Amino acid sequence: MEVTVGTAALALALLLLPVLYERSGSFRFFCKMGFYNGWILLLALVAIPLCALRGRDVENMKIIRGLMQHVKHLYGIRMVVRGAQHFPPRQPYVVVSNHQSSLDLLGMMEVLPDRCVPIAKRELLYMGAVGVACWLGGIIFIDRKRTHDAISVMAEAAHTMLSQDVRVWVFPEGTRNHSGSMLPFKRGAFHLAVQAQVPVVPIVISSYQHFYSKRERRFTAGQCVIQVLPPLPTRGLGPADVPALTERVRAAMLEAFEALSAELRPTAPPPAPQ
Repeated sequence: MEVTVGTAALALALLLLPVLYERSGSFRFFCKMGFYNGWILLLALVAIPLCALRGRDVENMKIIRGLMQHVKHLYGIRMVVRGAQHFPPRQPYVVVSNHQSSLDLLGMMEVLPDRCVPIAKRELLYMGAVGVACWLGGIIFIDRKRTHDAISVMAEAAHTMLSQDVRVWVFPEGTRNHSGSMLPFKRGAFHLAVQAQVPVVPIVISSYQHFYSKRERRFTAGQCVIQVLPPLPTRGLGPADVPALTERVRAAMLEAFEALSAELRPTAPPPAPQ
């Protein structure tokens, strides 16, 4: 049987892939991230017909969360939730959380309260099946480049929270932060909480640095702690109080983040005896 050059090259490439995966950390990192993104896309395709039965509805987040919760096991990531008792039991509130990477999606789905939807950048809406699934889940989209539109969406979100008993999840850093700390917080989430007169619930996801680093092309198994901090009331606060509220929440979250990072940081082995 005649073997073409193309077939031989393909066979050689398939034989080399396991070797590259074992020997090259960068290749392994890109394989894992490629599978992660592809698997999320596949789950979105599964979610769309299930969520479409109800239409655009915040209750569809239960379906999306259920489909997502196994993903951490595929990567050997153990997630520990602390302080879940701090979620107010029967009222709307604004969740604020630190934002490190696309892995935050796993932490969010681990602890996402009932009737809680994220606020996301509008570009996500146009990401094919993922955007459709997010829309069906009731996710609130804002155009950060158009300030007037973003303010209108926030005002509408405040009305929806109160009239439909909805919780909102916001990443106040505004973008992913791989530095191992926290960026300054934008104030939109806190204006929303003050406008609706609902509590702010800070959630801190511990650093991924000991098992995941985009800069170092490293992605191994590891542990992640999700700490729910006590809610901060906004009853009686006005727009002038937002800057102080923002800094107060950020300071509490940064303190918790640094404590969790120190707790999970691998300890150096003792020096060898001389």
